[in-house]
This record gives sequence, C-alpha cells and structure tokens, in this order.
Amino acid sequence: MCSFGDWVALSDTCDALTARLIKREVSDGVIAPGYTPEALEILKTKRKGGYNVVQIDPDYVPAPQERKQVFGVTFEQGRNEFKIDRALLSNLVTKNKELPDSAARDLIVALITLKYTQSNSVCFAVGGQAIGVGAGQQSRIHCTRLAGSKADTWFLRQSDKVLNLPFRKDLGRPDRDNVIDGYINQNEEDVCADGVWQKYFTVRPEPFTREEQAAYLATVHDVALGSDAFFPFYDNIQRAFRSGVKYVAQPGGSIRDDAVIECCDSHDMVMAFTGMRLFHH
Repeated sequence: MCSFGDWVALSDTCDALTARLIKREVSDGVIAPGYTPEALEILKTKRKGGYNVVQIDPDYVPAPQERKQVFGVTFEQGRNEFKIDRALLSNLVTKNKELPDSAARDLIVALITLKYTQSNSVCFAVGGQAIGVGAGQQSRIHCTRLAGSKADTWFLRQSDKVLNLPFRKDLGRPDRDNVIDGYINQNEEDVCADGVWQKYFTVRPEPFTREEQAAYLATVHDVALGSDAFFPFYDNIQRAFRSGVKYVAQPGGSIRDDAVIECCDSHDMVMAFTGMRLFHH
C-alpha cells in the first residue's frame, strides 16, 4: 500500500521470480536469508543500482533482555519469545467449534502480526495473509473499525467494478493505487468528478455506490480476526461480522466475556480464548 519508504522482508532465499516481482514495486530495500545469482543481478538494476539488498545473518540471536531509554529513564523487559501455533487455539468457547486448518492458519497469521504490532491492535486475515491492521488506538472498537475498513477496501479492490476501471496508460502504479483507494473510499478527491476523472481515466467511470459496496461485501465470508487483548464489548464482534469475520482469537478475561460469546453465537462464529495478551510497546 505504501508508495514510498517500505522494505520487503523474506523468510526464504530470494529467487529470480520473486526478484522480478520486487523489481516492479516501489520500495527502498529487501532483506532475505540469501539470493540466487540471477535474483541478485535483477535486484542490482533496481533504482539504477541504488536499491538496498541486505542479507540476514541466520546465526544472529537477539539479546534476551530489551532496553529502551526515555528521557533518562531506562526501561527493561524480557524479549517476547512466546510461540504462536495451533495449540493456542484449543480453547474454543463458542457453540460452533469447527475450526478448519485454513481458518487456524489465518488466526495464527493474525496473532503473529499482533505480536509485533503496536498495541492496542486487531488484525483481519484471510487466505494466509493479513489484510487489515488497526494499531496504536486508544479504544478496542476504534482498532476494529480501522482494521475492518482496511479489510473492506482490500476486498473491494478485487471487485469487477474496480478491476475494470479504464485507467490511462500513462498513469503510474502508485498513482493508480491511490486513485483506486479514492474511488472506493470517496475521500479527499472525487476521482469521478468532471475535471478530475480526465487526469486518471480514458472514460468517466460510474461511482462505486455505498449500496453496491455493501452488496459486494455481503458475499465475503470466512475471514479471521485476532486481537492482542480482550474485547471489552460485543460491538467489536458486530463490526467484525460486517467485514465477513467467521473466526476470532482473543485472550479473553473481560467481565463481559459472556456478552461477547453470545454475540459470536448469534452470528455462528467460532471464537478461541488464547489466554495470552500480545501487547507490544
């Protein structure tokens, strides 16, 4: 999503196919355990040779204690080495206890994302990837709304109405992405307005109405949602359901857990209590 300032991080050796995908994206660098000779040659040509290509030291082990200085005060804490796997999802508290492997995978992806994301935070995931993160908010429902709106945008970008937008051929990919975001969310600039659409399209597109978007999102199902702390109110579940959430993982421990579980049951959701808060500061 970011046009500038991001890095690509890989957990496996970068091969030529991956390097070609990276080459066309706007980013500042890549870090990986290794690179095939062909991949390295491809990446060397990116940004006229100024692209950062970094190799991970596989033997590096971080210090067990983390320290941070803030205005002369030193904070110290043990490094978070908590393991997140399927066993963490064994306490299913809803009536529906059917958790397929694909959903468990998505919940694990969401929880791992939360482990390294500034709290308060929630994460929507589907198809093995995070699609919406709401981080650093002062309220849990604000986290859910923020992440849910990002997830909605991710799904709407795949609708026929967006995929068939008549973009000008001279429009770059970062500009195209920003226009799509504006087309869906109808925010700072009305990209369909007269005098504006000519900058981006060969033909004026019809607006993507709220009713059309709602109808499309109503077809979305089986999304996973993780939270780094308990849901204090059931409104989070109501908002998550609007974005197709079927599976939920959260620590539990709220005095209103019963109301949250009841709300999940009313939507036939599956929810696991992990018993582990994943706050990160």
